[in-house]
Amino acid sequence: MCGLKSVWCALFVLCCYLADAQTPQFAFRIRLKDKQGSLPLSNPSAFLSQRAQDRRTKLGIVIDSTDQPVSPTYLNDIAATITYKLHLTSKWQNYAVILVTDSTNMPTVRTKPYVTGVDYVGYFPTGLHKTTGNEGLAAEKTTGSESYYGAAYEQTRLVNGDHLHDRGYKGKGKLIAVFDEGFVGVDTGPAFDSMMQSGRMVDKYNFVYANTDVYSNFNHGTGCLSTMAGNLPGTYVGSAPEASYALYVTEYRFAELPIELDQIVAATERADSVGVDVISASVGYNSFSSPFTSLVYADINGKTTVASIGANMATAKGILFVVTAGNDGASSWKYILAPGDADSALTVGCVNNGKVPWSQSGYGPNASGRVKPDVCAQGSPSAIMFSSATPTLGTGTSYSTPQIAGWAACLLQATNANPSPYRIRNAIVQSAHAYSNPGTQVGYGVPDFATASALLNIKDTPITTDKNWVQVYPNPIDKQLQVTITLPQNTTVQFVLTDVTGKQVFVSEKKLSIGKQNISLQIPQLANGIYNLTVTTGDNKTTRRVVVQ
Repeated sequence: MCGLKSVWCALFVLCCYLADAQTPQFAFRIRLKDKQGSLPLSNPSAFLSQRAQDRRTKLGIVIDSTDQPVSPTYLNDIAATITYKLHLTSKWQNYAVILVTDSTNMPTVRTKPYVTGVDYVGYFPTGLHKTTGNEGLAAEKTTGSESYYGAAYEQTRLVNGDHLHDRGYKGKGKLIAVFDEGFVGVDTGPAFDSMMQSGRMVDKYNFVYANTDVYSNFNHGTGCLSTMAGNLPGTYVGSAPEASYALYVTEYRFAELPIELDQIVAATERADSVGVDVISASVGYNSFSSPFTSLVYADINGKTTVASIGANMATAKGILFVVTAGNDGASSWKYILAPGDADSALTVGCVNNGKVPWSQSGYGPNASGRVKPDVCAQGSPSAIMFSSATPTLGTGTSYSTPQIAGWAACLLQATNANPSPYRIRNAIVQSAHAYSNPGTQVGYGVPDFATASALLNIKDTPITTDKNWVQVYPNPIDKQLQVTITLPQNTTVQFVLTDVTGKQVFVSEKKLSIGKQNISLQIPQLANGIYNLTVTTGDNKTTRRVVVQ
């Protein structure tokens, strides 16, 4: 959680794990040299969902070696040296975190030619998992009123979020991943009925205990999720009530450990693999329990901790990473937390309904001088929901953060131009009330999502175009590709042909007139196979599969 955890713990929760894990375990992060023996880039479907591949195609992001899983060859060789439980891996940063009950052979692991470094990142007195050796890798405009939003009206009005809902943008078709410590009541609470019953809860995983149980313990994540997914018109409506969600437990309640940063990384990479559009992370760190070394201010420079690197990587992969500024503003630490320091993250602070910063909201800038937090939302207090049908109040950046994540998903739904995370973040930041005079605690201030919509050139009604506005023939093709395109206005059109790895093999840009017309594209000599032709205008983007033979 943000800053040091409370010392209290529900003993019955701890007892649930003691029966299965009594032996102490040590956690080590093993950094690897390369990806020998990993899955080939020529078959991205083996390690990325189609949704994730489509996001890369839409944004022109190349599938590269960072997307490949870590080397199974190396993990198997380590298993021949030491008995371990594989806790998690990071393909982007090429490392594995393992749990061992006997660390005496770790010096031998350090000498392996493919190991570039080993870090001690966690100690669990009663263990996390049984050590069983090396295991597998795992539209009607009625919303703008208190009678519709109920308890969530004030926080919605503060950011002018109902402007998006009134125009039918409620997050439909967008996937949001939520990182937290637990989601008790999400599977039973009435505020989440519409999400659960419509199948919009699409993925879940507990990265602490390496299982799929996210509903049994702790409800901090439940409250955070409700600010987006809550959907009880008249009682409580969140910022993205029609979005889909993935729930990931990354927070270990009983101590502050560096491994929790690794769990954020693993959750981020899983979120990417399933194709999420937005991540909402109400977790952050600066201080670790003894004997682990805590962070210093110089460490929160936007690119040092593994979690901050992961947040930046997520953005490069096309995901908007929204994260808490933390609740240490009144402590001796004072500053934002990692990964909220990440350069490309949208970091969120906490204000009251008068846009006055909450005293405990973390201060910026990050150690590189970047303005942090980026923006703020109402979290002092925030209306939230747990398992009952009655709203309650919670305070902190944990609750302001997901509100912004939900509104960002609505912005993504509203534009057909497939904007990058940078463009969405910039529109939100530039719409904020203190943009011309940012502060160390409020950042650029409280955003206005009507203004953000205008900055993204979003019209009052969704842009509608015939789904067949682009047709490609012949298919299969040889050297010449014929494209029939129908345009609602004069515009510049870009044609990009990519291979299955995402590499661009042909690019052309043409100024075309309104109406229907035929275009001939002279493509280079290409190897036989499947290619993707992406056609982009200022308002629309579509991809057509092309076969070369």
